[in-house]
Amino acid sequence: MYFYYFPKGIIKKKPVNCYEIPSAFNIDEDEYSKLIMDLYYVLKTLRQLWIAKKQKKWTNLTISIENFQFKIEYDYVDLQNSQFDSYERHVIWRYLYLKPDFNLLEKKEKQIIAKYLQYMETTHLPRKDLYQEGMYAQPVRNIVDFEKTLSVEEAIAQSEKEEPKKKRKSFLKRKRVIEDIIELEDDEEINNQILNWKKK
Repeated sequence: MYFYYFPKGIIKKKPVNCYEIPSAFNIDEDEYSKLIMDLYYVLKTLRQLWIAKKQKKWTNLTISIENFQFKIEYDYVDLQNSQFDSYERHVIWRYLYLKPDFNLLEKKEKQIIAKYLQYMETTHLPRKDLYQEGMYAQPVRNIVDFEKTLSVEEAIAQSEKEEPKKKRKSFLKRKRVIEDIIELEDDEEINNQILNWKKK
């Protein structure tokens, strides 16, 4: 599993590998590793549930978010019998999705890409499935009311009524997420605001 992101900025910056994040942003490595493993475990569990429902078995997937578009690309290539090892597949994936300048690649990486492009000319790979959706199904409403001005007394009274914000919990709690997935029944309706997805 690899994860990259492009830092924001006017000039296109080099993609950052997920394993560089703790040192770059002064984050505890152990806690960060737990989050990465939780994500891996959730994806693995989702794949097992997919197989249990007798759906077409995907071997790998690529999730990307760009310009408020959430995209998942399911790939069905046979990884166990692939002529490319794990390292070579990572180099190929970076070439296809991160689009680095070919001339700036190391010699070994160039050889792998050349081998892959030659392989693609002579081989028919299984079709990939693509799922794409806008990040937000409903327009986000501006909640600021520019018409109303509160007096000092009204502002104090309003702030006293509001509950203190709860501490943000990790969004990937392995046991809770997996329990939620397993408890889903076929007749239960599920709504997902981000993916605008309904299961009935």
